Amino acid sequence: MTVTEGESAREGADDKGDMTVGTGDGVPGDGYAPSERRLARERYRRARARRATALAALSTLVTAALLYLVVVNAPGWPRTKETFFSAHYAREAFPKVLEGLWLNVRLLLICGVAVLVLGMLIAVARTLRGPVFFPLRVLAAAYTDFFRGLPLIINLMIVVLGVPALRLQGVTVDPVLLGGTALTLTYSAYVAEVFRAGIESVHPSQRAAARSLGLTNRQALRHVVLPQAVRRQVPPLLNDLVSLQKDTGLVSIGGAVDAVRAADIIVGRSLNYTPYIVAGLVFVALTIPMTRFTDWVTARMDRRRAQGGSL
Repeated sequence: MTVTEGESAREGADDKGDMTVGTGDGVPGDGYAPSERRLARERYRRARARRATALAALSTLVTAALLYLVVVNAPGWPRTKETFFSAHYAREAFPKVLEGLWLNVRLLLICGVAVLVLGMLIAVARTLRGPVFFPLRVLAAAYTDFFRGLPLIINLMIVVLGVPALRLQGVTVDPVLLGGTALTLTYSAYVAEVFRAGIESVHPSQRAAARSLGLTNRQALRHVVLPQAVRRQVPPLLNDLVSLQKDTGLVSIGGAVDAVRAADIIVGRSLNYTPYIVAGLVFVALTIPMTRFTDWVTARMDRRRAQGGSL
């Protein structure tokens, strides 16, 4: 059975006629019975959903089978399998990679907080009004332009390798702390621009209304503008944190034994690259939940925006 356009157009009228009087037992609504047309629509929708699910599953299986056949029939597959997918080296590398991953997680947590705080301060500095704050706005703009343009790997090399070479008294030479500092400097520039976009997206009438109620500029920024700006920018902020989680592996260039460095040690000893695959899969397993959470937050905010709810 199919549904015509005329039937769809009369859906509202049909639904009104779906309420029928039952056996007269005195209970209002007890005799509800959907019309035959509505039942037909529901059967059609269920059949279409089942057909779409079956087609998606079939196409996925066919694609996976084709990729498998292409890979395993490649001339160099036996050598590639031995070099990159060795079960022996995977079992050896997995516990060491997990041990090093704890360093990446700690860097993510500490640097993530530092990035949010520093990025917020830079964004606020760039949005301050008045000629007296001009030097501060220039410095904040120069900071964001410089560190957004400087590749992260070069920033890490400069900080991790260059700072110890200065031999400054009281300055740490720990590659973990220096690597975390480089990550914070780079990602703060990106997060500052996210916050600034959120602040500038708040309509000026919001600030004017707060001022008319007797709030100072600082109070209006703190209690009216910033809460709205942060809520609007949650999805891009979460995306930046996902990127930060992956880039914590770059601190290994300074000798810090994280998940990547742990895999690199085994590779250097065995000349087998399976530990790199293990480290990559561990990072993927850590990133996917954060990515799905970001997608969920984004979809939720889009639904609220479409329904006219508060952001």
